[in-house]
Order: sequence, then C-alpha cells, then structure tokens
Amino acid sequence: MRQRPGPMRCRAGDLREQQSRPPPPMQEVYNIIPLHEFLADHPSFRYPQVRAIRAALRPDSNLPMPRFTSLDPHMDLMDWLSVFFHFQRDNVRNQREHVVLHLANSQMRLQPPPTNLNELNPGVLRRFRMKLLQNYTSWCSFLGVKSHVHLPTRRGNSTDPTRELLYVSLYLLIWGEAASLRFAPELLCYIYHHMAMELNKIVDHHIDEFTGWPFKLSISDECGFLKCIVMPFYKMIKTEVKSSRKGTAPHSAWGNYDDINEFFWSNRCFKSLKWSTDNENNFSVTVEKSNKVGKNGFVEQRSFWNVFRSFDRLWILLILFLQASIIVAWAGTKYPGEALKERDVQVELLTVFITWAGLRFLQSVLDAATQYGLVSKETRWLGIRMVLKIMVALTWIVVFGVLYERIWSQKNADRMWSFEANQRIITFLEAVIVYVIPELLSFLLFLIPWVRNWIEGLDWVVLSWLTWWFQTRIFVGRGLSEGLVDSICYSLFWFVVLVWKFTFSYFLQIKPLVAPTKELLSLSGVKYNWHQPFGSSNRIAVVLLWMPVVLIYLMDLQIWYSVFSSFVGATIGLYSHLGEIRNMEQLRLRFQSFASAMQFNLMPEDQLSSPKATLVRKLCDAIRRLKLRYGLGQAYKKFESSQVEATRFALIWNEIVISLREEDLISDREVELMELPPPCWNIKVIRWPCFLLCNELLLALSRAKELADAPDMRLWARICKNEYRRCAVIEAYDSIKHLLFTIVKYGTDKHFLVSKFFEELESYVLNGKLTAKYNMAVLQKIHAKLVSLVDLLVRRKNDLSRAVNLLQALYELCIREFPKTKRSISQLKEEGLAPKNPDEGLLFENAIKFPDAEDADFSKQLRRLQTFLTSEDSMHNVPLNLEARRRIAFFSNSVFMNMPRAPNVEKMMAFSVLTPYYNELVLYNEGMLKDENEDGISTLFYLQKIYEDEWRNFIERMCREGMKDNDDIWKTKLRDLQLWASYRGQTLSRTVRGMMYYCRALKLLSFLDSASEEDNQTGAQEIASHHSLSQNRGLVGGIKPPTAKKHSRAISGVSLLCKGQEHGCALMKFTYVVTCLEYGRQKEKGQSNAEEILYLMKNNEALRVAYVDKVQLGREEVEYYSVLVRYDQQLQREVEIYRIRLPGPLILGEGKPENQNHAIIFTRGDAIQTIDMNQDNYFEEALKMLNLLEEFNTSYGIRKPTILGVRENVFTGSVSSLAWFMSARETSFATLGQRVLANPLKVRMHYGHPDVFDRFWFLTRGGISKASRVINISEDIFAGYNCTLRGGNVTHHEYIQVGKGREVGLNQISMFEAKVASGNGEQVLNRDVYRLGHRLDFFRMLSFFYTTVGHYFNTMMVVLTVYTFLWGRLYLALSGIERAAKNQNVSNEAFGTILNQQFIIQLGLCTALQMIVENSLEHGFLPAVWDFLKMQLQLASFFHTFCMGTRTHFFGRTILHGDAKYRATGRGSVVEHKRFAENYRLYARSHFVKAIELGVILAVYASYSPLAKDSFIYTAMTVSSWFVVVSWIMFPFVFNPSGFDWLKTLYDFDDFMNWLWCKGGVFAEADKSWERWWYEEQDHLRTTGLWGKLLEIILDLRFFFFQYGVVYQLGIASGRTSRTVYLSSWIFMVVAVGIYIIIAYARDKYEAKKHIYYRVVQLVVTIFIVLLIVLLLEFTSFKFLDLLTGLVAFIPIGWGLISIAQVLRPCLQSTVVWETAVSLARLYDMLFGVIVIAPVAILSWLPGFQSMQTRILFNEAFSRGLQISRIISGKKSTARC
Repeated sequence: MRQRPGPMRCRAGDLREQQSRPPPPMQEVYNIIPLHEFLADHPSFRYPQVRAIRAALRPDSNLPMPRFTSLDPHMDLMDWLSVFFHFQRDNVRNQREHVVLHLANSQMRLQPPPTNLNELNPGVLRRFRMKLLQNYTSWCSFLGVKSHVHLPTRRGNSTDPTRELLYVSLYLLIWGEAASLRFAPELLCYIYHHMAMELNKIVDHHIDEFTGWPFKLSISDECGFLKCIVMPFYKMIKTEVKSSRKGTAPHSAWGNYDDINEFFWSNRCFKSLKWSTDNENNFSVTVEKSNKVGKNGFVEQRSFWNVFRSFDRLWILLILFLQASIIVAWAGTKYPGEALKERDVQVELLTVFITWAGLRFLQSVLDAATQYGLVSKETRWLGIRMVLKIMVALTWIVVFGVLYERIWSQKNADRMWSFEANQRIITFLEAVIVYVIPELLSFLLFLIPWVRNWIEGLDWVVLSWLTWWFQTRIFVGRGLSEGLVDSICYSLFWFVVLVWKFTFSYFLQIKPLVAPTKELLSLSGVKYNWHQPFGSSNRIAVVLLWMPVVLIYLMDLQIWYSVFSSFVGATIGLYSHLGEIRNMEQLRLRFQSFASAMQFNLMPEDQLSSPKATLVRKLCDAIRRLKLRYGLGQAYKKFESSQVEATRFALIWNEIVISLREEDLISDREVELMELPPPCWNIKVIRWPCFLLCNELLLALSRAKELADAPDMRLWARICKNEYRRCAVIEAYDSIKHLLFTIVKYGTDKHFLVSKFFEELESYVLNGKLTAKYNMAVLQKIHAKLVSLVDLLVRRKNDLSRAVNLLQALYELCIREFPKTKRSISQLKEEGLAPKNPDEGLLFENAIKFPDAEDADFSKQLRRLQTFLTSEDSMHNVPLNLEARRRIAFFSNSVFMNMPRAPNVEKMMAFSVLTPYYNELVLYNEGMLKDENEDGISTLFYLQKIYEDEWRNFIERMCREGMKDNDDIWKTKLRDLQLWASYRGQTLSRTVRGMMYYCRALKLLSFLDSASEEDNQTGAQEIASHHSLSQNRGLVGGIKPPTAKKHSRAISGVSLLCKGQEHGCALMKFTYVVTCLEYGRQKEKGQSNAEEILYLMKNNEALRVAYVDKVQLGREEVEYYSVLVRYDQQLQREVEIYRIRLPGPLILGEGKPENQNHAIIFTRGDAIQTIDMNQDNYFEEALKMLNLLEEFNTSYGIRKPTILGVRENVFTGSVSSLAWFMSARETSFATLGQRVLANPLKVRMHYGHPDVFDRFWFLTRGGISKASRVINISEDIFAGYNCTLRGGNVTHHEYIQVGKGREVGLNQISMFEAKVASGNGEQVLNRDVYRLGHRLDFFRMLSFFYTTVGHYFNTMMVVLTVYTFLWGRLYLALSGIERAAKNQNVSNEAFGTILNQQFIIQLGLCTALQMIVENSLEHGFLPAVWDFLKMQLQLASFFHTFCMGTRTHFFGRTILHGDAKYRATGRGSVVEHKRFAENYRLYARSHFVKAIELGVILAVYASYSPLAKDSFIYTAMTVSSWFVVVSWIMFPFVFNPSGFDWLKTLYDFDDFMNWLWCKGGVFAEADKSWERWWYEEQDHLRTTGLWGKLLEIILDLRFFFFQYGVVYQLGIASGRTSRTVYLSSWIFMVVAVGIYIIIAYARDKYEAKKHIYYRVVQLVVTIFIVLLIVLLLEFTSFKFLDLLTGLVAFIPIGWGLISIAQVLRPCLQSTVVWETAVSLARLYDMLFGVIVIAPVAILSWLPGFQSMQTRILFNEAFSRGLQISRIISGKKSTARC
C-alpha cells in the first residue's frame, strides 16, 4: 500500500486542483503502437491497414458535441464516447489500441486483398461487430426486447462506418472498465443495452422533453461510468461475498457470480432495476436496495443426492437393468432368452416401470427439496411445477401398481394366463406407451439433431409454454446437439460399451449370486453367536452379500469406458499418424521427406479466392501429404532443385538447433553435427547435417573398391541408392577441390597443375570412363592422405614441411598410381600434369598458403569435411541428450500429421498469451543454489546430477564465453548460472523464456515470408558466420586459437535476420501478459521477485506485466488500479502504460480467475492461450502456432472451434520414480484421454492445460474461467462447461505440444490430488454440471459423467466396495452365518472371489491400460511393456492405490461437509527427508486411520472366520484388501528419501512425541502443536449442515457394531447370546474411562508439586486393576486372551465416541466431556502413530532396506547414469571447464 498521488484521480473534490496543475512534460508511453504520434518511425505504420483504421476512428462532423466542450483535433471516436460517458482516459487509450490492432490484423487477412488498402473494409467491421455483439443480440432475442444496435439501411449512408465503430467501441469500453462484472456477461449486456440506447439518442440528436436541450447524460465525474454504473453492481457482488463468510457459509445462503448473472436472464431485471445514470436517481438506489440478490436459476445444496439429480438418466438405466437382470436370473435358466419366453418372467419385468416411476418421484422430491429457495412471488410457477411433478410421479406409481396388481389377481383367479389376464397386460402396456411418449419424442429429436437445435434456438413464447413442464427456460444449454455423423460415432461407442458391460454384469456378477442367495434365504437352524436383533432371518446377510456386488455393478462402467476408450484412442492416434517417427534413427530414414514436409506445412501457401480453386488446392494438398508421409517420389530432387526452399529449410532447422544449444541440451560439437550449413565452396548438392552423412563416404570408397572394374553407371547407381551417400561423395569431392584450390597459391604453376588434374578427372566422369581410366583401389590411399592434410589444417599447425610432404604424396598417388595407364614425364608435361620447369626441392614447397586462423567459416567447413572423411560410426547417439532427441522426434513426426497450411505472418490470426502469477519463484538466487539441506545437498548439486549432460554443455558454453576457471562462475557468470538452474525448475523465468519463443518464431517466419532468395542466402551466411565464431570451441585438438572471441550471451539467428519490419509484425501479432498480482507490493518492499521480474521485462521486449496497485488516499479511503507496465529499451527503465481504476478490491472470488480477469483487458488478438506458471514452450513448437490458429477457420462437425486443445509434455518425469508415475499418468490423460474426449465423444473441456481460446467469443461470455468462491475452486474446468453450455466447440490437436511441470514429491502430489478431488466434489453441486447432465443427449451425458465427476465418484465407490465387503464378511463370521453356511455346503467361495477379481481389474486396467496403449502408440509395444514392468517393480501400483485413497477422502468429505480450499502444492525439486510428524499430519485421517480400521477387520475376520482356516480361500478373498492396507500405511515412507534410515527414524519418533504432547496455545501452528492440528482437522464439521452431521454420526456407528460382534466372542461370555452380555460390556467401558479420568486428574493436580500423591493414585489404580482381573479369573469364565480381545473390541468404540463427540462439539465444548475427549484423542493419535511407525522402524533396523528404497525411489535416475547414492550421502564432485 502506498500513499502517493496516482496519475489519475477520480475524486470530484480534487478535480479543480488537478485541472489547474500543469501536466508534466513527458512523452506519452505506448504499448504496441504509438497511436498518439502517428508520424513516428514505428514498424507497424508501414502497414496501410493500421493507418486506415486510425483514420476511420476520426469523428464524423455530423456527430453532436457536448455543450460548452470542444474536442481536440487529435481526438477520435473513442475520445468522443469518453466525453459523453466519462470513461477513464487509460481505458480509452487501451481500447483504442485494441480496436486498431484487431481491425488492422483482420483487414490484413482479407483474401483477396481489398483494392483500397487505405480505407477500412466494411466487411471486416461488420464481422467484428456481429461476433462481438452476438451474445448481446441473443440476449435481446431471449428476453424479447428490441436490440438498440441501429445500423443505417441500404438506402441510407451504408458506407459510413462511424455508427458501427461507435457500437463496437462502446461495448469494449464498458468491458474494459467493468472489472469483476466481466464474470457476469448478461449483466454487461444489460448495461450495454441501456448505454446503446443513450448513444442512439445522442447520435440521433434526440431532444430531451423536459429541458428542450439535446439529450445529455447526467454523469459529470471524471470516473463517472465507474462510479455511477460499475460501483453499484460491484457493491452488490461484494455484499454477497461477505455473506459467504470466506466461503464457509452454505452455497444456498448467498448469491455467487452465476446467481447475479442469471438475474439478468429474465425480464425481472428491467422491472426491478430502473436505469438512470444520475447519482441521485433510481438506478444506484435500486441496486443498493436489492444488494442481496439471493439465488437465481439454481440452488447449490450439499448432498450426495446431487449425483443422482444431475445424472438421473444414467442411474435409472443402471437400476432398471439391475432389477430386470435379477428377475431374469432368478428364473434359473442357463440363458436369459429361455427365461424371457416364460409369461411369469415377462409380467414380472413390468415392475421396472413401477421402479421407473418411483425414481421419477424421487427425482421430483429431490428437485423440490433442493430448489425450493428459488420459489418467490415472481417465480411461483416454478413452485407449482415442482408440486405437480411430485403429484404426477406419485400418480404414475399408483397407476402402474394398480394395473400390475390387477394382472396377477386375474391370473390367480383364472389359475392360468387367460385371455382376460393377457388383456390386462395389454392395458398395462398401453399405459407404458403413454408414460414413455416424452422419451420417444426425445429419441426422435436425437435422431434429427438439426431439428432439435433449431427448435431450441427459437425464442417463441409458444415454445416456452410447451416445454415448461420438462425444463426451466434458461439462456444457456440450448442447441447443444452435435451433427448426425458425430452423434452416430459417439452413440456407437457407448452402445458397444453398454452391451459389453450389461453382458458381463449379467453373466459374471448377477447370475452367479442368485444361487448362493437362494441358499442363504433357505438356510435354517442357524446358531447365532450373538443376540439376533431382527429375528432369525438371513436377509441382512443377503443384503451384505449383494451390496459390494451392486456397488461394483454401479461403477464398473468406468472400467469398461477406460478399456474401450484406450483402444479407440489408439486407433485415432494411428489415424492421426502419431508415433511414426519415434527416434533419431527413424528420422534419418525420412529426413529428406521431413525437409519437404516442413517446407510444406510451415511455409505459407498461395491464397486462392474461388471455391473451385480451393477444392483443387485441398485435393492437391492431400496428395502431397500422402507422398511426403509415405515417401512416394523423390522429395529431395525437387528440394535440391529449389535453392530457395533449401535455404528456408536450413534457416528453420538451424534455428531449432541453435535453440537447443542455447538451452544447453546439446553441445557445440553436436551443433556442428546437426546443423545444415549454407551453400559454399561451390558444392552442388544439399549439404545434409553431418549426423546423417556419418560413415557414408567410407562405405562409398569400399563400394568403389569392390566394383573397381565395373562400368561407371553401375558404380554410380549403387552409390545413388542411398541419397546421403550420393551427397557425401559429391560434397567431399567439391570440398576437397575447393580446399586444394585455396591452399595452393593462385597464379602458380602448381595451382594450374591441380586445376588440370580436376579437369581431366571430371571429363572422364562425364564420359563414363572413370573406372576404365583409374584404379579405384588407390582411392583409399588418397583418402588417408587427405585425412592427414585436413587434420593438419584443422589443428592449425602451420607446419609447412608436413603440408608439402602431404601434397607431394597426394600428387604422386593421383598422377602416378591412380591412373591405370602409366604416363611418362613428357606426357605429363604436355598434358599440364607436371611442371614444365621443375624447381629444385619438393613440388609444392613455395606454393602453399595456409588459411587465415581468424577465418571461422573456413575452420568450420574444415571440421565438417574432417567429420565425414573420418567418421566410421553411424552417429545414432546424436544428440546424446534424451530430451533433445524426444523433441526432435516429436517435431519431425508432427510435420507429417494433418494440420492446416500456415499463412503468411501478416495474414495470421493475432493472439496473446496470459500467465497468472502470484508469488512463486522467478529465479533461483545465489543462496537458494548454495544452501544445503539436512543431508548436505544443495539445489545446484542436485540439478547438476539430475541434468548431468546439460551441466557439461553449460560449462562448455561458459568457457567459450570467457570463463577461465570453475570458481569464476559465481563471480562473472552468476546470472547465467541462475538462469540455467531456473530453466530446470518450475519458475516464472522458464515460462517466460518458453512463451517468448513465439515472438522469435514469428520474426523468423516473417523474414522468410518477405525475404528474397538473396536475403535468404545472405541470412544463412550471417547466421553461419556468427555461430562459427560464437560456437568455435576454445580448444581444438588441444591447441588454443590465436585470438578468442568473447560473447556475453548467445545471440539467436533470428536477431541477426530482423531488419525492423519483422519485429513490428511480431509485436502486432503476439502479446504476452504476465499478471503479477503482487508486483506493486513487491516493488514497494524491494523484494527480489520484483527485481527479477524487471530483469525478465528488460530482456524480453514483448513481455508486459499487469498488476494491481493499491493507493492510500487518506486514513480510510483506498483506491485500486489495474496497471500495465513494460520495459522501455530507449529510456532504459520500466514505464507505466495503462492505469485503470477498479471499483474496489480485486479479489472477491477465487484468486487465480480474478487475477486473470483483471489483466485480460490488456491482451490483444483473436485468440488467447492460457499458460500456467509451471509451463514451458519450445522454439520448434512455436513455429506451428500459425497452423494451430488456422483451426479456428475449420469446422469440426457443425461448429467451428472455440477452444483449441493443445497437447502437453510433462517435463518433470525424470526427477524420481514418483515424478515418473505422475508424468506417465498425466501424459496419458493429456494425450489419449483428451483425444477420445474431443473425438468421437465431443465432451472435451478445458482442464487448465495450454488451450487456445477464441478470445472475442469468450470475453463476451464470462471470460476464460469462473471465480465464485469455493464452488469454482477448480476454475479452469468451468471455462469448458461454459463453452459447451453456450454452444461452443472444444477440439484437441496433437501436432503441437507445450511443456508442463508436475508435482515431483509425494506430499506435493497428495496436495494436488486433494485439490483436484475437492474441486470435483464442489462440481457435483454446481449448476453447470446439473445442466450439462440434463441438456446433453444421453450418450454425451455418459461421456461427460465418466470423464469428470463420475471418475472421482466411482473411485470412491471402489473404496466403499472394500469397506462393505470387509464389514459384510465380518458380519457373516461374527454372527455364525458363515459357519452354518459352510456346514451346509453353501458356496461361500464363489461369491467371495468375484469382488476380488473386480477390484484387481479396477486397480490394474484403470490405472495402467491407457498408459500402456499410449506408450505403445508413440514409443512401440515392447518399450511400453518394459516401462510398465519397471513401474510395477518400482511399486507404481502402490502409488495409484495411495492416490485413490486421497481422492476418495477429499472428494467424499467435500460433498458431505464442504471445506474445499486451494492447497499450495509447491513446485520445487524434492530430495529432502520428510519428518514422520509431517507425514502423520498429512495422511492420518485420509489414509492411516482407514488402513488401521481395515487391518483390524481383516485380523478379526482371520481369527473368527471358519474360511480363514483354508489359507488359499482367505488369501484369495482378502489379498486386495491387504494390498490397500499396506499401500495406505507404508507408501509415504517407502517414497520418503532416507525413509528407512535407522537414526532418522529414531529422531522422527522423538519429534513426533514432542509434537504430540506440545500444549501450544491460541497462536500455535499446526506443525508445532497436536491440539491445534486436531482442531483444524475438524474444521469441515463446523461448516457442515444438519444432514452432513447426521450422516457422519451414522457412519461412526459402525464401530458400535464392531464392539457388539466381538463382545460375544469373549470367554467370559460363556457362549451366552442375551442382550445382558452386550450391556454388561459397557460397564468395563465406563470403568476404563473412569480410571483414565482419575489418573488424568491426579496428574494435573499432583504431578508437579505433590508427586508422591500422584504415585499413590497410580498404585491404587494398579492394585484395583490387578484385583479385578484376579476376581474375574476366579469367579467367571474370564481368560487372559480376553484382555487382548477386549482391547480389539473397545478401542474402536472409543474412536467412534470421539468421532461423534467431534460432530457434537458445539454442544460439548463447554463441558468436562470435551476435555476428556481431547485427552483420549491425543492417546489415540499416539497409538495410531506407534502402529504406523512400527513397521517402518523394523525395516529401518534390518540391513539393506535403505539401499533398496533408494533404488526404488530414484531408479529412473540410476538408469540414466546418475549418482543418486552420492546425492543421498552428500558426497559432491565439482565440474571443471
């Protein structure tokens, strides 16, 4: 907070003072285009479109001017609107640039170009106006009001764009200043509706009937629009937010953003709010009177029933089929067809309609119970409909029941199926037909989706009356049907899945249970081990038997969806040509086609105007793609013949290689091996990269030796079979020829001699007589001498004598030995091959001129020549870095995939990138890099070992740039070191570097678009020359060069090519805004984050930073501003571009969407890409952004995309095993999962991934996320929901990827899982989910459910299945039913193993199948299987089971109680050991307590079950449950570094006990005090409702059953089964609690001062306990084993009582009972902690487990040759230059 005058004041009292103060003499700062200085020398002004739009904004002379006001000559339409409506000055400046940039870019894209480029094209403006105001137009039509957008008719002045520009500008000015109101798009429509009306009055010179003067608004303040229009609504929203009590109040108690927005979906908004801009008139008054908006459209009630309400069609289907299957299976026939032939079964199946009506009744009751808050005087018809629906559903139940009863009464009366009975069946079926008429109508509309969309898009009042019964008329959710082809595709998918699921369920789930059920029901003479409270019936046992099966039946559709979607996704991936190039070897084979494919896709095509020509072009493109993809034809011949294309490819490829070097992924040597050099040395072929040529020359020499006597044509044909070999031979020949001409002095007879030799040689080659005239075997000798000569020159040893000897030897070989016909000296002299006047001495002694050592280009070409002259290996390991290989392979594969052709940069869509940032890491500072953790490991050392090869490349680069010694890196290269480390973490600097690749790519492509052939060649030469200098190694063969050229920083090739216009074009097409919410506060406090952000702006000119500035005007008055800044390279300082005042504090809802919303006004372009702070980008992928943006012009189905889904690459997978598991799971979802969601299922949403939004479509429909507190905690997904509900289309594209960082440590992953699970729990309550569940057709609804909240719900069902299965088995064992069933040979084994198999399927297939299939697709089947096996060996199944527990706990708790909140996961590199107390705090309630409960049940069941005596049966039934127990207890310690270190385990236990007994205080933190943590763990119970508390208590009652069952097994019970036994057990419970209270009381009173008294009390209690045990042994049937059994019985009941006490805390907190509960809870946590740490301590004590655990945790690093053992031990090694 700062107390300083802002550049703009909105206080009326200070207005006069500001006007009298002269403005400071400073140049106006601009953002992208200096519109204030039109004559400025700026690259953007070279475009006539910019000048045309700027001219079109000049006000028309016919526009009225306000009284007593004159417009400045330089003012435009924006200023005119500002004068009348009093928008803020910087808002006007911002939107002026916004309009100019967008219209100019749109006009650039016109095809064909308009004849007059200096005028605004009417079509461009019309399309922009229609798109921008489309939502407003739909809103007017929906409400039945007339739009106030009045355009001149054709008979009028239709060429004047003024009025249309005014409408567009007005909307953008309203939007730009609306702040939080932007989350309510229909509220903006309401504001725009009235302001457009006032604009019409002004433009049409309307006369005010009261004053007689021209119409004038009464706003007079400088910030009049903000104060009079925005602030009243903002205050209304703020009031609602205060009612939420920071999100702890029930959602039904306050109105969120959606409620406020939906208030404007009805005409009530016009009746309730009277529009007037007068401060003293009705508008602001009525808004403030109605500041409690309440609920509109939907009420979010917290209940599990929401899953049924939202997806009732799914549950009706499952329940009805379950009922029908049981009826058919109960008949006992082998196949269902046989049972269906029986009339009894047919009639019994009619009961499904009674059930259906009952479910409809339940749905109606739930609707009324949850939505009654919507009923008011204005919405009374809604209440009437609720009541009528209940009554109608109840009527159908009665009708069906009566008709069904009449069928059986007639049949029983006739004792056969008589004619009368059959007639009653027909009567029943007639009623059924009437009942299903709505469903049949819905099915008919599903078959003709265009009719349904047309009907739903109509706003006729008659239609609203006709559909009133079925659904509430709302603004969204209309016309959601897809096209017929898409509908058939996803319907067929789900039809196959459902058929498979129902077949499996009938034959393997339901039918096998019928026989055991009948046997149990008929089981008699059961001797119960306890008092049976519900008679002697076995129905409870049957219910417990069926319950797990039913749960599995209800959830296993999730399994089958995963199975089928995996194979469908793989099929689509194959069709999309994914994985065709998987490695560098496959790229080598297709590199020629790759070059042509890159040219084809990335270079712009000729734009054709006529539709016929467009179709021909598409056909030609398809044929060309086919040829490129499958290698048809010889692409390299065309490529080689076009020097322009070859040079373009070289520029792009080399820039990719340079970017890899700048990222230190490859070394300098690898750069030379991979780059494609420009043409030089008169080489006549494409100079392919060295790693492709490798040993091709040596193979050609050996081939020449083998075919020494063969004709030339045969030899050349054999060589030309390999393109690389052909090029290697020609390049070697041309290079050697040029080299010899260079080193032999020109003008000497020796130079002439060399020239004559090559002339003769070439003449024989042309005549086909090479092998006839020359001895091919001598070539290898010549090759050896040439290698020696090149080596001498490369080493820069100007050894004249050795050079003379080598040339002399070459001369002798070429002249004497090479020709087959020996010639005399005279003949040689005559032919010019020998000197006519030989000097004394050697032949070349005075004819050698060594090349200049400073000529870096020549040295580079020499090294290239040396490489393929001497290379004998195939260079399969180039590049060595795995990430570089992966990126090159993906990029090369992607250019063969289907993608739109790229346009010219000038004709591309402009776009922005938006990154929200709060307070995360920007750069690693020196302290972070040096500081060591408790194991002696620093961050830098950790990164050096994880990225060992990249560290070597970095050191090599630093040495090249002048670093002399390794210690200098902390002195002279500290910033480089910080950047290197930061680029390997999840930092803002990494994200900024990646996103700025867009700007670099656009500059390069812009240069290639406009450059001539000469420019291309010159550019290639400049880049090659620069990098020859900058990448020339410091040591070549151990010899230093004479002079070393120093470079402070690597300069990309793009910066050498740019002439100015490329830079301007890139700025017009790309904007990057990082919204650093706290940047202003960080600057004020001088924090390092602010300095580092400034550094990023300084080094990235296109980067803009938006933040919120808080300005203190007085003691209480505070103003808030949205500010945009950039770094001015000319002024060399940060400058403020825009400062727009906000109506109040920014954060009213969730932080991230509010942060995005305040900065979105500073973005530009047609599209916006959302990038999180933990993402990265790659230069080669940025090149394809032009192709991706063209997807917006392609229809997918019946709609064009509004969100382009982009593939992600998780780059954190190499850190550890956990990171690998997380990376594999996220990758499978981000690829295969989203691929299937987009096509064929058509339900892909936005998941926080780097998707690209249609910017103008979303900015008029609520933005790119939702921000309501808590309910929208998973803010990103709601952009997808909103898009689908409003008729958008989300696609997925995998030819482009963006990097993504994920959590790498277990605690981070758990926090992420908790955050996402809680968010899904809140989504269950959300209106968007409810509407999608009801408005989508049935099959899309299935897809939506099973890929969003259904996935988490079914995960919870799996855990519930384990619970119900084990509690059911415990009931059977303790009650004695299991023993009786076994004695009477009831098949217990059959139904016991079914659940186990199902659970294994869930664990195995759901978590692994998609990963295996996707890896098989992209990397091959065998590598995929090997990766899967390695994962299993590294306990990946434990990881997935543990995450399943996390998701279940937080998802269920959120639905039941709420308490969803943002959880900061942290994104650092994690290698430090986590204390046991920290792990216990994190996992005690979610995993440990639940695992202990399951473990106790399993142990008790093993003790009392007769089936447990058969170890095989017991193991088969419980192995999966034991797997869950072990996973939930041991996993946090197995994947905790040094988790099995004995000393650390001891220290951890001491730390845990200290934390446990620490009293703390009011201000104590949870990590310091157990009591504070214990209270925080109950926070969700404080905010839950009555039903949540009641259900929690009911769930806790299971512990009482445990006590009930075990008590009767005690020896003291003597086999008695009366109630007295159970009631007597409570006496011991009371005695135990009393003893504890006595000891606790004595400890508190006497332990400190009268310790002897405390010891006496302990002695008395001990004597009492011993005496009691002796008496029990003497006078009862008590046994010592009863002590252990009693503990097993009473410890769970104590935990149950504590859990119930927590629920009843408001009633008990002021009593002594609460203190006792707290004390007992402490003891229980100590007991749980001991149970959990015991196996850890045992494994820590045993030798070998520590090293084994290290191997499991860091196995991936081991496989890459990393020294993790040295990391753990802290033994460090230093790298040297």
